[in-house]
Amino acid sequence: MARSAAQRAPAIPTRAMLYFAAWVNSSWKGPVVDSIFGAGTSLSTVLWQILGISGAVIFFGRFYIQWLVSERAGKSVVPVVFWYMSGAGSVALLLYGVFYLNSPVAALSYGFNSVVYARNLVHIWNEKGTLTRRAALLFQGGVGLFLLVSVAMVAGTWLNEYHHTHHESHEVIVRTWFWIGIGAIGQSLFAARFAVQWVVTEIKKRSVIPPSFWYLSIAASLLLMSSYLQRSEWINVLGMVATLPVYVRNVMLIRAGKAAAGE
Repeated sequence: MARSAAQRAPAIPTRAMLYFAAWVNSSWKGPVVDSIFGAGTSLSTVLWQILGISGAVIFFGRFYIQWLVSERAGKSVVPVVFWYMSGAGSVALLLYGVFYLNSPVAALSYGFNSVVYARNLVHIWNEKGTLTRRAALLFQGGVGLFLLVSVAMVAGTWLNEYHHTHHESHEVIVRTWFWIGIGAIGQSLFAARFAVQWVVTEIKKRSVIPPSFWYLSIAASLLLMSSYLQRSEWINVLGMVATLPVYVRNVMLIRAGKAAAGE
């Protein structure tokens, strides 16, 4: 009995999906790609790397924007674009850290700060008078939903790390979780700086960066850098290295401002 056309071959959309999946996971040859990402790199790997690099440029580059604005103003200030870049960069790095690196520290680092970024934007929009009540509820509801998804992704990444390492030797387990713990402490300091900034912002009803923010940033960066180094997560390492001078310069500007005010 002859088979129908539907039985003889997959539907066109199904075939297209299969071809696309094979293309994404196949070796994507080319001298430029090979020189940057390594020979025989699949397209999916290239796309994840592009996402990670783009997220890092946005997320860590925000501090260079802040630095330039501060230098022009002669004091430590934070432009509005800083908070937009914070949100966009953290989402990209969260996805990269969870689905490509499977990094517990990276997942923790980029999973929860969205609330602080959102609250700063809400205060900025309120100052400008551009935020309606309905828009505020929709925006903050979306951020809350993203936070719930982030919790699930972070928990899944940490559980996956546990399942990946619990069959290893005692030495490997201790070393792995020691450095994850160092990274978690560093991220706790990063979270603390935004918690302090959030409290000050809520008290003053405007977006404010207190001096303690920059001191906590320096300490957190050093701890996170050491943790990322142990796991060879080079995009995150370079991000930490790149932002340290900005943190130090803000401390210098704040001290210079205080000295000038005291004269």
